[in-house]
Amino acid sequence: MALSAVAVLLSVAFVCGTLVFTDTMNTTFDKLFAATAADVTVVPKAPEKDNRLPGNGKPETVPASAVEQAAKATGVKTAEGVVSSTSVTVVDRHDKNMGSTSGGPTIAGNWTGNALRSMEITSGHAPRGPTEVMVDADTAEKHHLKLGDELRTITANGDIEARISGIATFKVTNPGAAVIYFDVATAQTKLLGRPDVFSAISVTAEAGVADEQVKKNVATALGDTSAYELRTQKESTENSKDSMGSFLDVMKYAMLGFAGIALLVGIFLIVNTFSMLVAQRTREIGLMRAIGSSRKQVNRSVLIEALFLGVVGSLLGVGAGVGLAVGLMKLMGAMGMELSTEDLTVAWTTPVIGLVLGIVVTVVAAYFPARRAGKVSPMAALRDAGTPADGRAGRVRAAIGLVLTLAGGAALLAATRADKSSEGAPLLGAGVLLTLIGFIVIGPLLAGFVVRVLSTVMLRMFGPVGRLAERNALRNPRRTGATGAALMVGLALVACLSVVGSSMVASATEELDKSVGADFIVQPAGGGGGLIVDQAAKALKTVPDIEHFTEYKVVGARVTAPDGSTGSEGLVAANPSYKDDVRRETVSGELAAAYGKDAMSVGETYATKHRVKVGDRITVAFKGGETAKLKVAAITSDDVNIDKGAMYVNLTTAAQYVPADALPQNMIMFAKAADGKEKEAYAALKSALAKYPQYEVKNQADFKEQLQDQIGQLLNIVYGLLALAIIVAVLGVVNTLALSVVERTREIGLMRAIGLSRRQLRRMIRLESVVIAVFGALLGLGLGMGWGTAAQKLLALEGLGVLEIPWPTILTVFVASAFVGLFAALVPAFRAGRMNVLNAIATD
Repeated sequence: MALSAVAVLLSVAFVCGTLVFTDTMNTTFDKLFAATAADVTVVPKAPEKDNRLPGNGKPETVPASAVEQAAKATGVKTAEGVVSSTSVTVVDRHDKNMGSTSGGPTIAGNWTGNALRSMEITSGHAPRGPTEVMVDADTAEKHHLKLGDELRTITANGDIEARISGIATFKVTNPGAAVIYFDVATAQTKLLGRPDVFSAISVTAEAGVADEQVKKNVATALGDTSAYELRTQKESTENSKDSMGSFLDVMKYAMLGFAGIALLVGIFLIVNTFSMLVAQRTREIGLMRAIGSSRKQVNRSVLIEALFLGVVGSLLGVGAGVGLAVGLMKLMGAMGMELSTEDLTVAWTTPVIGLVLGIVVTVVAAYFPARRAGKVSPMAALRDAGTPADGRAGRVRAAIGLVLTLAGGAALLAATRADKSSEGAPLLGAGVLLTLIGFIVIGPLLAGFVVRVLSTVMLRMFGPVGRLAERNALRNPRRTGATGAALMVGLALVACLSVVGSSMVASATEELDKSVGADFIVQPAGGGGGLIVDQAAKALKTVPDIEHFTEYKVVGARVTAPDGSTGSEGLVAANPSYKDDVRRETVSGELAAAYGKDAMSVGETYATKHRVKVGDRITVAFKGGETAKLKVAAITSDDVNIDKGAMYVNLTTAAQYVPADALPQNMIMFAKAADGKEKEAYAALKSALAKYPQYEVKNQADFKEQLQDQIGQLLNIVYGLLALAIIVAVLGVVNTLALSVVERTREIGLMRAIGLSRRQLRRMIRLESVVIAVFGALLGLGLGMGWGTAAQKLLALEGLGVLEIPWPTILTVFVASAFVGLFAALVPAFRAGRMNVLNAIATD
């Protein structure tokens, strides 16, 4: 009962911990957004969003004259121009990145009166000129910065070299952003590229004037507001919360999903516990029935016992969940994201959800054992405990399990043969669900067959002790099936994700080998977003031993096809050498011709949809530039992952129609080393980027390793979350064995009396545990590899065409499962070995 309570505790703790942790993060960000938002904020109207297009490192702006207009509005106390940019990197004099260590943004701007809402200068003073900068106290503490230290800020408009003149401390919790401040003129020139613009206008209302009224007055003062968006403090806070909330929701529901898996595994444990308790009490229940207890009373007694277990486990789980949330906050703090325990948020819904979930799951899991207890007849008082289950029910269960498994297998097969991933995804989901339920239902039937096979391989070598362990595992196939199924669920997910992850890496590696001809790739560190500033690109071009450099920019444009349809597209503007750096097959025309004067290429899908053929003219209205009519010289195949659907144009063609200050920076750069100079070029490129730690240069081997590491890290996080379910499953094995030992007390005493030694007894129990664990592992790994294979076939439609089974991982998990079984048997085997022989024989 205690182990069952622990299973409930762990599952409820994970649910409540997730809710408390995410609610606390929401509270932290809400306080920060509310503290930093002005009474009214004027921002430039956001352009039409196109996720395919990167920015150009230069934020949208409002004219400085608008600040004076806003200041004259009725009810306005002050209006000040705000400069803010996240397209910066701050380094110290050793060129070490001073940004956030938690992945938070680095925010650069000007020090304003509105900043005093959330910060106060605690050391030094605000910047007074281009050679001074102020940093936030959290960043100063993390990187051991002090007044007078030199910092270099790398921006799209050049570097800013300055000394720290002041340190400002947040009045509310700063979750992890690095914040620096410059004087107004420096911020405008270097962050925005012009001295007469701002990122936004912060308006402070006079006392007693409502924000909504000030918003209307400012709109009137500005006149034409088509280029602006005005927000009250409440609207600014809600806008920020919405953008952050989507990320937090994804994290919350992902973690709750893993908690749900742990709860599912806990159900097996609880069902087994109460099934064995009912079996052990068969004579007792029969006697109760004989002296007048009704079926309902017997049923109710078991359910009340389950209710008590659920209440105790859930209450402890709620408390443990709060502790888990605090632990997660401390862990995030060690990683650089500060979350104060003062903001710890335990909503009233959290303990309610935890209690309801834990109690309902426990009572529902105990329902069938309780129903079975109610069916015990008074005549059971004359029989031995542990009466076998009804054979007909077993056959019906096996038939249902086979039907579900076959239906799930058919759905998985249909998913692998789908023509579109969107059509196959629902089939894949249905197949996974049906095969999982089918394997759970059919578990007892599989246990009878698989355990016999495993025993032949693993147990027979141990002689009579091994045969006894086999018989014990087969004594109650339903129990063995449920115990193995608990392990099966977690290991099936591990195997599935391992197959998908390995296949993704193998597919990407094959694509790189086939498509990428460049020796080196330069991109933002970690493969994240961002652009390569011009000064870094110039530094790279001075490197010797390079045959050619290829610049890669994405230029926004409105493209009008010959059929008259118009849409926003991102044109890849690159040097002609790009066709050698990333090889693309064409279905029509020559790619080299697409880099000619006033020429371009389009993707196969676009060409088919808009009936475009080689020789057609397409009207391209470049963003921030002129309109051109470009000739389609090639149509590229879309049977790729790299640049799928890309439209290519020569960089000189783009520069002809787009002014230099509107032309985006490079997203990525490629380099080809001179013959025999690969090592020298590699070292020289790394040296050239030493002053720009936000970028990294990689050869193809590095790129493949990075890809493998990124997917590996993601899988490790998932495995860590699945570990909870596996821990609960291990508790299930321990519980099954412990109750099994109690159930067989008299039998064990008799075996000890006729010569079975304590050592042999402990070995018998350990072998029984190992074979149950290996049985669960075989089911889980087999099922997971089937899921992973079906998922990969579906992903092949998106270009991930290589199926790779990670046999080292699969074999490691399989062997580890045997050790899990060995570990789970330690305590039950030890207790069995300590039994008094005479007392055991006398047990009724």
